[in-house]
Amino acid sequence: MTLTYVIFGLVILITSVASYWMAHRGASQLRLELELANAELINQTESASQSLQKLQQAQEDIGDLEVRCAQLGSELQSVRVSEHAYRKQVNEKEHALRQMNGELSQAKVAESAAKAHLNAKLEELQTEILRGQSLNSDLRQLNEKYSIAMGKIGELNTEIDTKQTHFEQQLTLLKESKQELSKEFERLANEILERKGQAFKQLNTESMSSILNPIHQELRGFKSKVEDIHSKESEQRVQLRTELQNLQKLNREITDQADKLTTALKGEKKVQGNWGELMLENVLDNSGLRLGIDYKREVSIESEEGRFRPDAIVYLPQKKHLVIDAKTSLNAYTRYVNAEDAVERERALREHTHAVSDRINELAAKEYSKLPGLNSPEVVVMFIPIESAYVEALKADSNLFQSALEKNILVATPTTLLTSLNIVKQLWRFEEQNKHTAELANRAEKFYSKLNTFLLSMEGVGKQLDKAKETYDRALGQLHTGKGNLIKQASEFKELGVAVTRELPAELVEKANLELEYHPSSATLTVIDSPTNN
Repeated sequence: MTLTYVIFGLVILITSVASYWMAHRGASQLRLELELANAELINQTESASQSLQKLQQAQEDIGDLEVRCAQLGSELQSVRVSEHAYRKQVNEKEHALRQMNGELSQAKVAESAAKAHLNAKLEELQTEILRGQSLNSDLRQLNEKYSIAMGKIGELNTEIDTKQTHFEQQLTLLKESKQELSKEFERLANEILERKGQAFKQLNTESMSSILNPIHQELRGFKSKVEDIHSKESEQRVQLRTELQNLQKLNREITDQADKLTTALKGEKKVQGNWGELMLENVLDNSGLRLGIDYKREVSIESEEGRFRPDAIVYLPQKKHLVIDAKTSLNAYTRYVNAEDAVERERALREHTHAVSDRINELAAKEYSKLPGLNSPEVVVMFIPIESAYVEALKADSNLFQSALEKNILVATPTTLLTSLNIVKQLWRFEEQNKHTAELANRAEKFYSKLNTFLLSMEGVGKQLDKAKETYDRALGQLHTGKGNLIKQASEFKELGVAVTRELPAELVEKANLELEYHPSSATLTVIDSPTNN
């Protein structure tokens, strides 16, 4: 029976193998392999008979093994007893391990608390570090602004020195040109005068005086104008240095006054507005600009969108305008200064920053540069009367300055506005100097043109004098020199019995009777042969 099962199992195995091979190969190959498998099955059947014999031998071996298993069962019982003792030891170790795990959990809790405390301290330290970095950044920005302002002052001084040097060079050139022209004119005048006869000396002197006097007067006026401009330039340089030295002191005084007045403001918008305009007016007055000439206050401008009234309009060279607005709310900043609680200070500072940002957006929306009658750049100056109010807003929002510039709004404090207005004042001075320089150049051009015309006229006068002298000599020769001159003929009328009431000058009659030929070029007399001399 057992052999049958074995054989049946082998058949099933071989059939499965055959099915597997038939599933993965072609039908013809599968048939061949099936035949081979059948042959193998026969062989296996024979082998099964042999295996049956071996199985019987194995059953005998199993009996031996059962005896051995009994022995092993006894040994297993001994092992189980040992295992029980071992399990007991393991349980004790596990109990000890659980106690150690409990202690480890408590240690981990303590460690977590320590880490949380350490993280809190690290966060506080990082906050302080960030605050220090922010303060350092603000300090660097302030130093950069100060450096930029000092650089602009240096550029202005350099420009002043350059213009002074250029002006002195022009003045030296004009003086040299004046001297050269005077020498050339004197040489030409002397040359012309030396060529003329002694008889025309007085006439030439009077004519030259009448011609040269206007030129001398023009030269004196030109020299006076140059010296006046040079004197004004020197005075302006001294005034500029004095103003730059006093600028920092004046800015500190204005800032201190602003801080003191801020503590007196209690959120009244009208009072704040009036005070901001008053501070703006003080800065404009201290800048040296003239009200009604260099700037105007509260100019009303009508447009299609309504009426606009900027606080101040500063006039720039080339007929341009700069709009300044001083209407800034400081309610939140006042609360920030007076707050005693850190939370309240932070809230007030946040509101103050929003108020400044809202004011920037409000000014940008007005578009002052598009108003009729204003030739203004797109930038509008927003005046904050308290230096520290703007600094605190920048600390709270470092992008505030850049955001304002992107909206064409330039935020100014008393310090920066006063510096800018002083630069405007210097621009006007340079504009006046340029006008004077242009006027000098124009007058020099006119003087040169007039001198050229005068020299041409003098040359014409010389030619006319030469021609007149030639005509005079020719007429003089016809009168009392040469053969058949008029005086000799008149004398002959007397010899012929013509009655005369007044005698001719004897000297002229004597010369006329000699009939000498006069040559002006050589100033010599030549005796002409006459029949009466034979």
